[in-house]
Amino acid sequence: MAKKKEITVEEKLRALYDLQLIDSRIDEIRNTRGELPLEIEDLEDDIAGLNKRLENFQSELEDLNTAITDKKNAIEESKELIKKYTKQQDNVRNNREFESLSKEVEFQELEMQLCDKRIKEFKIKIAQKQEVIEASKEKIANLETHLKHKKDELSEIMKETEKEEAVLSKKSDEFSALIEERLLSAYRRIRTNVRNGLAVVPVERGASIGSYFTIPPQRQLEIAMRKKIIIDEHSGRILVDIELANEEKIKMSKFIS
Repeated sequence: MAKKKEITVEEKLRALYDLQLIDSRIDEIRNTRGELPLEIEDLEDDIAGLNKRLENFQSELEDLNTAITDKKNAIEESKELIKKYTKQQDNVRNNREFESLSKEVEFQELEMQLCDKRIKEFKIKIAQKQEVIEASKEKIANLETHLKHKKDELSEIMKETEKEEAVLSKKSDEFSALIEERLLSAYRRIRTNVRNGLAVVPVERGASIGSYFTIPPQRQLEIAMRKKIIIDEHSGRILVDIELANEEKIKMSKFIS
């Protein structure tokens, strides 16, 4: 990577403030989207969750239908066994054999009753799950309609601002390239940690913009001299003098509406 050209501290401060002006405008553009991106993400998560539940319900329905088929098969098997045992009763040699076969017939009849009972229970569960499935499908349809409206709304907002944002993003990259990596990293870190993303602020009426803490006169003089990068000990922001800030605002006005 090519080494960045050495520039004076004042040039660094101007580049940093220019970058701040551009990034602040990009922030404003993105803020016009409000909570829409998060709302869209939440809706997509809700729909995905419901679809997953539907898959589980469908799987449970298949299991219940399989269980019903198994019970019906068991009933048919019991019927065949009853026929078999009843026929065998015609050829028994004594009462003990007859009683034994009668008990087998009785057992199979109980098995059939139990299977019938289980089938009815399974059908009730199927009906209940189908109600939940229909309600879930209706809810998904409503959420998808709502999601489409939100996406259309976001798309409309982005169409109005995407050209300006693209130009500003390019300019942000250009000004970032003028700043040494260590200072640029510090700027980005401060932007992440402070309110409104303001990492570079001017000093006005003895205090940095947005702060109520007075900066000592000696410190204000150092800031005005533009000989070193000075950080506000209270807010953690990079400080510039108001004259420099005003000059850069005028210069950057053609890029920033």
